[in-house]
Amino acid sequence: MMQQKLVILGGGESGVGAAILGKKQGYRVFLSDRGSLSEKFRVRLIDNGIDFEEGQHSESEIMNADLVVKSPGIPKEAPIIQKLNEKHISVISEIEFASRFTDSKIIAVTGSNGKTTTTSLIHYILSVAGMNVGLGGNIGRSFADLVAEGGFDCYVLEISSFQLDDIVSFKPYIAILLNITPDHLDRYDYKLELYAKAKFRITENQSHEDYFVYDFDDENIAELIKEIDTTAKKVAYSMNTNLDDGAYADDEKMMINYPDKFEIPISEISLRGKHNIYNSMAAATTANILKIRKDVIRRSMSDFTAVEHRLEFVLKVGGVEFINDSKATNVNAAYYALESMKNPTVWIVGGTDKGNDYSEVFDLVQKKVKAIVCLGIDNSKILSAFDGMVENIVETKSMEEAVRSAYFFSEKGDTVLLSPCCASFDLFKNYEDRGRQFKEEVKKL
Repeated sequence: MMQQKLVILGGGESGVGAAILGKKQGYRVFLSDRGSLSEKFRVRLIDNGIDFEEGQHSESEIMNADLVVKSPGIPKEAPIIQKLNEKHISVISEIEFASRFTDSKIIAVTGSNGKTTTTSLIHYILSVAGMNVGLGGNIGRSFADLVAEGGFDCYVLEISSFQLDDIVSFKPYIAILLNITPDHLDRYDYKLELYAKAKFRITENQSHEDYFVYDFDDENIAELIKEIDTTAKKVAYSMNTNLDDGAYADDEKMMINYPDKFEIPISEISLRGKHNIYNSMAAATTANILKIRKDVIRRSMSDFTAVEHRLEFVLKVGGVEFINDSKATNVNAAYYALESMKNPTVWIVGGTDKGNDYSEVFDLVQKKVKAIVCLGIDNSKILSAFDGMVENIVETKSMEEAVRSAYFFSEKGDTVLLSPCCASFDLFKNYEDRGRQFKEEVKKL
């Protein structure tokens, strides 16, 4: 039988992982990246004997594929994708491809905010319980790379809407939908409903043996769950309604009621802020479904430390606290950050706008923010949105300038919060680069 040809479009983490898995599964693999590959990925491809090109997409190589795996960063409108569709060549995502080569349980987490924290917390609980767990997807290693390595009891995956856009049979044992707020609307014709439906695809292939865990209090989820037909067992969590077959938290305690009951005092949970109570309920419910011992869940919830770049305490300088929330790349994430601020706050905000509506944070800005430091190439939208709302609002074009300006506007007892609301690609490589530069500049003060 002729070897099937697998073409990978995009040579980042997911593309290279899919290429390595494809080679292992006996495909003839060709990887094509229109940009340039990082040295790390180039070396991995060479070491694995995988053909690749960079700086172009050679149609002569791509159009004779039996199967194409595309990077989540390539929109479906891209000319090369349109041509593949016209030729009826199957185009799938890396998570779809990887899921075809494993029988291990998949726990998949999606949502606009809190994905990394919740995914990491679930992974931590299961690891403490002694399971051999693969952690990946949108966080760390690609799912395909983990499957190529093999040997995991289960996989805990952070999944984006872009990855879900190109699934066919991807089927998590437990699918978790944390929340739906406007984000990436530029990829969904600026329609929240289209973006929300993409998130809901996480449950579309689930059967009655699977579980769909979701936030009962999220209005967009509540609206869509009426019309989305899932056969999975639905398990919700809430801070407004005591759910007998789900989870509930108030100011004192968290009650996990499904499949069996146990409580955790809120004071024992290491993650702070209302949004993190929701994330913790999702994680504890998942662990309970997986029959992890109650004492392990409790202990893990109190020991877990927050994710880097997500409300991460950096330093106190001259009595001013600096918080790195670089991972807040949309308005709702910044809303949660501002909501959890206890002191007068100098807010560093800005970057590549993804169709943001800043009105969501107006009340919090009026209550908590004493100065705004814009950090971006084009700050016009932020300047006009918050004009007259705070005493001081300035523009900066580098992290050094932003940190120094924020320190200048702050006094003892204040907090400087980097919670940008925006993507980082105007001035930084990614949100991690932005967060690390922030921490470096704070240390220099």
